[in-house]
Amino acid sequence: MLVLGITGTGGAGKSSLIDEMVQRYLNAYPNKKIAVVCVDPSKRKTGGSLLGDRIRMNSLSRNHVYMRSVASRGSGREIASSLPDILKFIRQLDFDFIIAETSGIGQGNMAITEVSDMSMYVMTSDFGAQSQLEKIDMIDFADLVAVNKADRRGALDALRDVTKQYKRSRKIFDEKVQVPVFLTQASQFNDGGVNKLFFKLADALNEKQPGQWVIDSKYKENILSAEEHVIIPADRQNYLAEITSTIHKYKKRTETLAEKASQLGGLQKIAPLLGATPETVKKVETDLSADFTQEEIDQLKNFDGLIETYSGDELVFKVRDKELRQPLVRESLSGTKIRRVVVPKFKDWGDRFRYLKLENVPGEFPYTAGVFQLKRADEDPKRMFAGEGTPERTNRRFHYLTKGETAHRLSTAFDSVTLYGQDPDQRPDIFGKVGESGVSICTLDDMKKLYAGFDLINPNTSVSMTINGPAPMILAFYFNTAVDQQVEKKEKELGRKLTQDEWTDLAVWTLQQVRGTVQADILKEDQGQNTCIFSINFALKMMGDIQEYFVKSKIRNFYSVSISGYHIAEAGANPISQLAFTLSNGFTFVEYYLARGLKVDDFAPNLSFFFSNGLDPEYSVLGRVARRIWAVAMRDLYKGNDRSQKLKYHIQTSGRSLHAQEIDFNDIRTTLQALIALYDNCNSLHTNAYDEAITTPTEESVRRAMAIQLIINREFGMTMNENPMQGSFFIEELTDLVEEAVLNEFKKINERGGVLGAMETQYQRSKIQEESLYYERLKHDGTLPIIGVNTFIDPKTMAADYVPPKIELARASYEEKNAQLDNVHKFQDSHATQGEKELQNLKNTVLNGGNIFAALMTAARHCSLYQMTQALYEVGGQYRRNL
Repeated sequence: MLVLGITGTGGAGKSSLIDEMVQRYLNAYPNKKIAVVCVDPSKRKTGGSLLGDRIRMNSLSRNHVYMRSVASRGSGREIASSLPDILKFIRQLDFDFIIAETSGIGQGNMAITEVSDMSMYVMTSDFGAQSQLEKIDMIDFADLVAVNKADRRGALDALRDVTKQYKRSRKIFDEKVQVPVFLTQASQFNDGGVNKLFFKLADALNEKQPGQWVIDSKYKENILSAEEHVIIPADRQNYLAEITSTIHKYKKRTETLAEKASQLGGLQKIAPLLGATPETVKKVETDLSADFTQEEIDQLKNFDGLIETYSGDELVFKVRDKELRQPLVRESLSGTKIRRVVVPKFKDWGDRFRYLKLENVPGEFPYTAGVFQLKRADEDPKRMFAGEGTPERTNRRFHYLTKGETAHRLSTAFDSVTLYGQDPDQRPDIFGKVGESGVSICTLDDMKKLYAGFDLINPNTSVSMTINGPAPMILAFYFNTAVDQQVEKKEKELGRKLTQDEWTDLAVWTLQQVRGTVQADILKEDQGQNTCIFSINFALKMMGDIQEYFVKSKIRNFYSVSISGYHIAEAGANPISQLAFTLSNGFTFVEYYLARGLKVDDFAPNLSFFFSNGLDPEYSVLGRVARRIWAVAMRDLYKGNDRSQKLKYHIQTSGRSLHAQEIDFNDIRTTLQALIALYDNCNSLHTNAYDEAITTPTEESVRRAMAIQLIINREFGMTMNENPMQGSFFIEELTDLVEEAVLNEFKKINERGGVLGAMETQYQRSKIQEESLYYERLKHDGTLPIIGVNTFIDPKTMAADYVPPKIELARASYEEKNAQLDNVHKFQDSHATQGEKELQNLKNTVLNGGNIFAALMTAARHCSLYQMTQALYEVGGQYRRNL
């Protein structure tokens, strides 16, 4: 039984690399067993040891692998005194291979070679000057060398230098000789360097034990030929700095040309009074106009025409080439004519230019006031949020919420079992959570029950799903549900089964009709909410596959991701951090999809955003700032068209601002937050129920939450107008202040290597935690007044004999939990044969570099949620948190 000893510098990523190697081992040798023994250093002062390797290794939960972590216990070396005995014992068991890892070492330690048959040295590019390599003994003796964290600056140079040192120490002077030094990135899904390292290890094992370690050549060829998806290419690492520069240039140009526009407008008025010759006037006009585009000159000259257009009774405009007509005037009870959009009556051309470039009317670049000319007249922007117990129970809640409504905008909350990609199970840690604080969905049958009675291709129906880690599988359930609805309808109409070609054509057409959003934002999960189940790079790969599938299938009415700041805010971030982190995440997706070869105008319209609205002043301009930054960057930097420039977003009122004390007051806070959102022209809105601080909302509390929106939209007179924020000196100044604060945050993230680099050092997470602690401190010492919580407290609640009123708690019953267990077992049994084939196809697709979502679309018809999750774990890797 052979032992591979792995050693290297602290923080080089040894544990992550071992995890990736073990995963490949189990896939390449499904019948062989492996043992892993890791040594962690003991602290001299306390004698304690973190034993953190098992935290970083996810392959340990699979069959055929055993792991033991031990402390060095004052051995004075990078290996524990007990390690030789442990390895001797394991050699007597039926394992086929052993990996022994040391704690992080310095330059001269190489004790691992004393207890291993082969050795590997893991390092990074951070070794200092080239001369330092001479001091590292392990480079001279290791059978394999991995220069890990290949995404770091200088990694390629490090590979070159380490390769030279490896050859020098072995007196290899032929440049053509290939040596076992590999550039790896253990955090990268299906990393080519790790693959080459593993196959080299397999070859070395086969040399020592001929015939025992042969890998199928086709399997090896498929993996090595699989296309790698680099998330952010090296030459695009400074994208946030470029965006910041783009916005600053745009605003600087606006201010410079506003002065010239003022002079140009003044020239039109003053020239006749001066008696200047036409030639002189023309020359001055030409000089002043030189830096303007023709479109800008036309806009300035036709500004009175813009005022006249919005002074009429009706506005004619287009949305996706469809001409729409809507009235521009509403009448109050007093007979006052209320204009839906008011255009400023500026006379000075400089003021007009600033307005056109920084504000403009809703529906016109830079979309500060909104991305559509007017709000839809046939529906409110409200979302009907539900999720509890079984699919049947949540379906009843959806029908209750939409009763009497022509527009069905459903938003779905899933239980934590579903959020973590699990099936209902008898395990106590799973069973108790089935159907709690969300609906339990684990099969295609569940999804069909959830949306029964709703026509999923009706233009007035859209479905939003709050799911992230297992989003690809849940989306596949949903799309198949929509397809099966139409197939059933078509077959009933024809009176026969569809042919395969007819089925395929109908499926393609159906997916082009469905409307809705899947959250699927893995970046904010790592930063704020924590429901990460797959490694970040693998999750991003699946997100890219979904978007690629959308582009190829021409799915334009469904948003492939809801780039979410809500959960960042709920975790404790202030409004500026929420906005900066969310927008920077959005631009990271743009860069990644571009790196995959997708065209910006093919995917940008499928991106949507999701923010929280609290009561801080910055929330009043959150949408304005987001729309302007996105529009300018997408037009001027990414060259996107007008649809790509439009940032569409959903608002949910702040769950964090709901308090268990004086819960009736929560509706007041929610009302103000909803008012801010509607004033700022959000595209959809969910108002929280007052009792969400304690339980899943009841029918009564949900009805009140819905009433908040309806009263604002239909009773409150100010909402007769759709651009009430424009023209306020305070709002304009606050917009500029928040915009600049967001751009400053972009700079800080950029300095840390962009969003992904900042995530590696936990920058976003740490900042969120600090801001959360700051809020809690102010709340508890009373500096931040919260009515009914830390001030204006009801005296009755302070009495010794006070008994809080009982509140109905929404819980899934024992019978409902067991029903879900029975249902998933029946589904798995009835699809066992085809399900196994689909799971193998899914794994092969991942390893071959194919489109994973396309494979999930077929697998979802025969496999349960956890079956697909587990299959993806085995080939794509589970999430590893940086601790």
